[in-house]
Order: sequence, then structure tokens, then C-alpha cells
Amino acid sequence: MSNVPKMFGSLVFNDTVMQERLPKATYKALKETRERGKALEPKVADVVANTMKEWALEKGCTHFTHWFQPMTGITAEKHDSFITPIAGGKVLMEFSGKELIKGEPDASSFPSGGLRATFEARGYTAWDPTSDAFIKGNSLCIPTAFCSYGGEALDKKTPLLRSMDAISKQALRVLKLFGNMEAKRVITTVGPEQEYFLIDKAMYEKRKDLVYTGRTLFGAKPPKGQEMEDHYFGVIKPRVAAFMADLNEELWKLGILAKTEHNEVAPSQHELAPLFTTSNVATDHNQLIMEMMKKVATRHGLTCLLHEKPFDGINGSGKHNNWSMSTDSGENLLEPGDSPSQNAQFLLFLAAVIKAVDEHQDLLRISVASAGNDHRLGANEAPPAIISMFLGDELTGILKSIEDGTSYEQKDKVFMEIGSDILPRFPKDTTDRNRTSPFAFTGNKFEFRSVGSTASLACPNMMLNTIVADELEQFADELEKAPDFKAALNKIVKDTIRDHKRIIFNGNNYAPEWVTEAEKRGLLNLRSTVDAMPYYLKKENIDLLKKHGVLTKTEACARYDIELENYYKQINIEALTMLDMIKKDILPAAASYEKDLAETASQKKAMGIGTGFEEDLLKKLSGFSEKLYDDAEKLEADVENTPEEKSTYDIAAYYRNTVFAQMEATRKPADSIEALVGSKYWPYPTYGELLFGVM
Repeated sequence: MSNVPKMFGSLVFNDTVMQERLPKATYKALKETRERGKALEPKVADVVANTMKEWALEKGCTHFTHWFQPMTGITAEKHDSFITPIAGGKVLMEFSGKELIKGEPDASSFPSGGLRATFEARGYTAWDPTSDAFIKGNSLCIPTAFCSYGGEALDKKTPLLRSMDAISKQALRVLKLFGNMEAKRVITTVGPEQEYFLIDKAMYEKRKDLVYTGRTLFGAKPPKGQEMEDHYFGVIKPRVAAFMADLNEELWKLGILAKTEHNEVAPSQHELAPLFTTSNVATDHNQLIMEMMKKVATRHGLTCLLHEKPFDGINGSGKHNNWSMSTDSGENLLEPGDSPSQNAQFLLFLAAVIKAVDEHQDLLRISVASAGNDHRLGANEAPPAIISMFLGDELTGILKSIEDGTSYEQKDKVFMEIGSDILPRFPKDTTDRNRTSPFAFTGNKFEFRSVGSTASLACPNMMLNTIVADELEQFADELEKAPDFKAALNKIVKDTIRDHKRIIFNGNNYAPEWVTEAEKRGLLNLRSTVDAMPYYLKKENIDLLKKHGVLTKTEACARYDIELENYYKQINIEALTMLDMIKKDILPAAASYEKDLAETASQKKAMGIGTGFEEDLLKKLSGFSEKLYDDAEKLEADVENTPEEKSTYDIAAYYRNTVFAQMEATRKPADSIEALVGSKYWPYPTYGELLFGVM
């Protein structure tokens, strides 16, 4: 599209706009804040705010909002107009530096994990100047952090920003030891691949389970699913292509580098991948991507499903978090170069990541834990709940040679021979990819594949930054006092490989044998959110987060409670929805069909005609209906008997072990009924209609 360069970033108060509109001194001061973390003077904020307002008014804005990311997992915004009254019943359009820097939404109405009582309402939003303001509709949106009156983080962004400072500080110490005195900041970059489903909106609205929970709670297996493997990278259907084109335009206007789009494995499943950017900006952008996906889908008569597992027996959706580290001059610290075995700096940073992932498997698992993602992890369609690393043959060979003290022979480039003279020759990559690995090295970055499709990027990247920062700190402490830098460096890398190689696994993570092998290696297998969350409260983990200034003990404990509460509330909503559907729709549909079958059988008997098929079908349906009714009664009792006055962990464990288990049992007879009932009786669109209904 010829106007893409003009369109790109047109709704963003970005660096180009700032440079054009701000006075030189103001622009320079803001640049120092954005790139070096220098405090912003109030007078500078006033100039920025006024310029931002004038730009927004030109774009048709009437309001501004502090756009933040509370612990609900989605974004929040409170809109204020630019209007200020003056004499004579007139108004001015004003926006001050104070309004830019600080907002005050009600903190008591957001999840706080006990940090705030209901009557303690005051909270603050604080401008994040490193993330560009943008326009949605008629409002100027200012990305902000969100904290309580006491200064505790109530959002997902604040700890992420803190972790970015932590890893930058420690990485700079290491770089100085290698003679790099120019780097002023190390940034972590992220490029998330977002998976999603598109279904017909009219069908979506007929499914209470999708409307209330984001996933189907019932659904018999369709005649065709994904077994033909014909959807992956297949031709994009016209209706979907129109959606994708519209979505790209909306994202490009917001300065989001939407780059790749394709069909995914499951029918009606797709993926969008943006280019890399700084972790906090990538987190903001991903929240906007998910919001725009839903908004644009509606325009096209579609609904975008972002749940990790919308359909049973069909691949779920993840969000592959491609993570790397770079200096402010653009040097990628995870780039091996042409001779990785000779690249000491790369090997040291690689060793830090290996050690971090091995020592802190629990924190990485916590960072991707949710009720939705529990359906996906370990389901032979996504990485297992066991955290491990894939490095590929070349890097693994290099590390083995370092451990053994032998020289590594660099392999010559191999060219692909495809067997046809007309096809171009091209160099073969030194290692294959491994799509079953939770944490895979893919050339110059790590792909954390365990992140769920609805998740905020903030938590996994906060954990990654923090655990790697801790290892870099330990390495820097040792190297700074070493009399022989080279010898100490070699020892660190060698010792790290020897002590932490158990975390490296290049094989099939889906294989049941890997579960046994991982247990032998002493790796954690935290199958559910309930299994993972207690590790949040481990003294070593709280001390680690506190040491690097990422979370205080109070904040960590609050997040533990919030995540567990979110978990059991989600399952409670699903259980109540399931009961509603059974009582009001499924059992009445079965009864109606059974009644007609019985009447047909009676009429045929009166005419002396055989009634074998009706009576046999009636018997089966009646049995499944009775079983469904009994299971639903038990599920209802289980929900009503939720233990009160218990800890959030006890309630979450009860919902996992009792309510969720009964939901799984209750679903089976309902799906059996669906497979037997006539189409005109069934109250909901089927899996086949949902998955293949978009052309």
C-alpha cells in the first residue's frame, strides 16, 4: 500500500513529532529522560504537555486519559476532557504538565491482593515517558504506571520497568569488563507472536460459554478437525484477509510494526507477529494489538477469541515471547557472530541465561500460569509445564567442548541441495528449530514459548530480566575482583555449563519419556497454576525480587493472592455458566428430542411397524441425560460448598481438585448427547460450524 509510510505512526506522539514540535532544549531534556532515565523537570513537563495537547487537538481529540495496566490483565482508562471554564461562560482547552505526569483513578476497585482496603480509594498513575502517547478515538492516551497511595505497584508495568533497570545496571558492569565504555544502557527487546481464533460473530453470540468465559465448555468432536494439517500456512480466506488488512492499518497508525500474518495449525486459527521493540513498549503494543483484534473483528462480523484453549481437542493459542538484550547503540548481546566458540562476551551472557533458567524454573513457570494456560501447557500442542532450554547442535557442541576442555572445530557452511538446478542454493542454518521447547535459542534471541495468548507480556519479561540480572551481578562481582580476567571468565563459563547442563534438552518435549528424564534431572513439573503459585512465596524468590528492586515482599505476596483469586474466580464463572447451559438449554433440548422419539415409536407401534432404532436411541439419550443431570447436581453442590474463611490457596486448590475435576466429568455426557440429538434440536452452533463457518 503506497501510503503506508505516511500512515505509519500518524496517531502517535513519537520522536519525529517531538523533534518537530518541541523547543530544542525541551526535546533534549525529554530525550535524556527517555534514553538515560534522567528525572524530568516540571517546567519541561509543562511544555511537553501543551505541545502534546495541541497535536492531539489537531487530530480531533477532546479528551485525554492515563492508560494503564492493572492486575486485571487488561488495560484501564479514565477519560478527562481538555475543557477548562473561563469567564463569560466560555472554555479553554488546557492540559498541564501536572496532568501529564500524574493521574488519580480509584485504586480500591482494582485487584490489590490486600494492599488496599475498599475504603482506601486513592491511587496514582504516573507517566511512562519511554512509551509514546497515542490517540484512540477522540482521546489522547498516555501510557502510565499505576501505584497505591503508599507507593506499592498495583499494575503489571511498574515491576517490568524496575526489572529493565536491574538488568541494564548489571549488564553494563559486565560490558565494562570487556572494554565497552560507550554503552549507557542495556535494553531488553521483545517480539511477541500473537495467536488467535476468528469465528462468526452471530454464532459466537449464541454460545453462552464463549460470551462469559472465552472458551467452549461443551462441544462434540466435529467430523473434521485439524488432522489433515491443511490450514497451517494455507490460503487466507477472503473474509479473514479483509480483517487482516483492516487490522494492519489500525496497528500501523499506532506505530505498531505488524509484520507477519498467516493461518495457524487449527481451523480458524491465525497468527500476527510484530517486529522487535523495547520490552515495555512491546508490552504496551501487545495490549493494543489484542484490543484492536477484537474491535476490528466486530467490524467484519467476526469475533476474535484470545483464550488459550477455546476448543477441546483443537490446538490452543500461545504468545511466543522472543527475548533478547541489546546495548543502546544496537549491539545484540545474544548474537553469536560467525565464530561463537571464540566470542567470549556472547558465551558469558549465554551462560548467565542458562544458569538463570535452571536456577529459577519456578519463577518462569509462575510467570505464565493462569486458568486458561493450564489447558494448553503439556497438551502436546504447546511446551510442557516443565521448563527446559533448547540450544541446538552447534551451541550444545561448543558448550560440551568447553566443559571437556577440548577445542571445537567450526563447521563450514553447508548449502542446501534441493535436487533441482533451477532452485537457488542457499546456506543451511547451523541448527534446526525446536517448536516443542519452552525456551529455545533461535539464532540471536530466546523464544519463550510457554506464554499464554491472553497474557500480558509484563510478567514473563519481568521475571526473565530479573533472573538474568541476578546471574550477571554474580558474574560481575567475581570478574571485577579476579586477578586474571580471562582465567576467571573461562572458569565461570565452564562451571556454569557443568552445573546447569541439566536444563538443556534438544529433543522432543512432547514425548512421555521426557517427563521421566526431566524428573531424573531434578527439573520441576508444575502442572497447574495451583502447583506453581506457592513458589512465589519461597524466601529465596522474595529475596531475589526485593534485592533487585523489582517487587517488595508485600508486593510479591499481593501478586500471589491476586493470581490465585483470579484463578478460582475464572473457574467459578465457568462452572456457573456450565450449570446455566445444562439446565436451560441442553437438558431441555434432549428432553424435546426424546419426547419426539417416544411419540414416533408409539405411533409406529400402533401401526405394527418396528421401533428398534427409536427405542435404542431413546435408551441411550435417556441414560446420558440422567447422567448429565446427576453430574450437574454434584457440580452445583461442589460450587455451593466452596470453603469459606480459607486462604486464597486453599480455595484455588479446592476449585482445581474438586470443581474443575467435576466440570470435566460433567462435560462428557453433554457431549455424548450432542452427538446423538437431531440438529434442529441442538441449541448452540457446533464445533464444525464454529471452526469452519468463516469463508
